[in-house]
Amino acid sequence: MAEVSTLEQRIDRALTAAMKARDAARVAALRNIRAELERRRIEKRAPLGEDEVLAALGTLAKQRRESIAQFRAGGREDLVAKEEADLAVIEEFLPAPLSEEELRAEAARAVEEVGATGPRDMGRVMKVLMTRVRGRADGGRVSALVRELLAGERN
Repeated sequence: MAEVSTLEQRIDRALTAAMKARDAARVAALRNIRAELERRRIEKRAPLGEDEVLAALGTLAKQRRESIAQFRAGGREDLVAKEEADLAVIEEFLPAPLSEEELRAEAARAVEEVGATGPRDMGRVMKVLMTRVRGRADGGRVSALVRELLAGERN
């Protein structure tokens, strides 16, 4: 049998508990998570590692946030509530997000490690930094911060 990551085991245990508690909304959210993990496992044709499970959860969380914004703009508060409930379940399995100071420190460390001197080194810095902060910081936020740091390096 293929190895299952500990995060996947936690998700499975949560699904079992939700089923026993007859919590239909939570069961549905956890089944959506399981379906996405299974889709990625089939696509990869191999078991998923912890990083890949975190990446999948991060993607699901981002999709829910985008849906919430669109539904709120469209005045669909009923759908906003459902998406927010799903997002809360997904976030239970994600590591705590990095604070602005922590993210800034990680970004500065990555810039120094890569030896970046300006904006053209952004790709190299992002590659190093995103592996460290995956699931703990939004890519857009990270990108904006790196761009800001590298713009200051030109002086």
